[in-house]
Amino acid sequence: MTTQPLILRKDQERRLLAGHCWIYSNEVDTQATPLKPLEPGQPVAILSRQERWIGHGYVNPRALLCARIVSRDPNQPLSPALWVKRIHDALSLRERLYDQPFYRLVFGESDGLPGLIVDRYGDLLAVQITTAGMERERAEILAALEQVLRPKTIVLRNDTAVRELEGLEQGVERILGEPADSVTINEHGLEIVVSPLTGQKTGWFFDQAENRGRLARYGVGERVLDVCSYIGAWGLRAAALGAKEVTCVDVSSPALERVAENAARNALEDRVQGMQGDAFEVLRGLRDEGRRFDTLILDPPAFIKRRKDEKDGTQAYQRLNRLGMEVLEPGGLLVTSSCSFHMGRDAFLRTVQQAARRAGRSLQLLEAGQQGPDHPVHPAIPETAYLKTLYLRVLPGF
Repeated sequence: MTTQPLILRKDQERRLLAGHCWIYSNEVDTQATPLKPLEPGQPVAILSRQERWIGHGYVNPRALLCARIVSRDPNQPLSPALWVKRIHDALSLRERLYDQPFYRLVFGESDGLPGLIVDRYGDLLAVQITTAGMERERAEILAALEQVLRPKTIVLRNDTAVRELEGLEQGVERILGEPADSVTINEHGLEIVVSPLTGQKTGWFFDQAENRGRLARYGVGERVLDVCSYIGAWGLRAAALGAKEVTCVDVSSPALERVAENAARNALEDRVQGMQGDAFEVLRGLRDEGRRFDTLILDPPAFIKRRKDEKDGTQAYQRLNRLGMEVLEPGGLLVTSSCSFHMGRDAFLRTVQQAARRAGRSLQLLEAGQQGPDHPVHPAIPETAYLKTLYLRVLPGF
């Protein structure tokens, strides 16, 4: 069966030939290949205006980002064999990197599987499908995951708002086995209970694991404040490194209950406490009370989810970091992150520096981290380099 062609407008192939895989609706020659008759998720053969071969992919005529390239080999269309090969390739990288099966197994475009995220929690796979193209191939992809990894449990975490942009319903489904909403992982020697059915994202943030490991290099002092702590990944790490007083701040009471559970599991309950509240309000309160900390960790959700959020989101990052620096001891360590891919590393550092000036502080940048290697960056797709984590020494202004 011949795959439906999708022909681009003149000179719209340059970015794709350089390695990017996204195609926007205004880049398609809709006179030659109308989008409206195509079905969401339908496989297409992508060609230049001169009908130069570009790749196999899938289309969604209802979305602005209307197509994605999956294979550049004319002889390798979308098929069960392709899914098995790509998952094998992804697994081989992770098995080189990790001696325990706790990591992001598939990271979308960077693993040649745009629209697919898979996190591995031992024998449990948490799968997230974000595009109509991958939704159409869902049965074959799940079969490929079973063939390659033989998991005992698979859960679909399709409760992400990104699916709305593709016209897809949200929800959580149990696909294989009877998953309990309680799985224990191991990170840097800590045993941590996560919730793959109901937790944020797929239950855990594997992307910060390498950065959490770097805390040991700098020393955390006696008093640590972990803001936007979720279930305590950073705070527990700090306590394990010797901090005597760790305060984990989060707006979610279930998250803080899990912080307490995980602290007790690692015999750290006498060092770790939770504080429920809005990050900005809690920081203002601590500042006004005169509380001071040796290390501050700021790991908020993305403040810039869309390009139009850039101004307000930048102001939010600046305000959060300014408030944070005002509760740090002189010479204290600030570990601050942004997971907004619309904000590059230089822009984030500039924003934190502006926050420091407003707080009357001076900064020394010690190190800049990114997401771990189980979230590999595609060199031609800057959107895959989304996480920035800065390690800064905060001094009185000079």
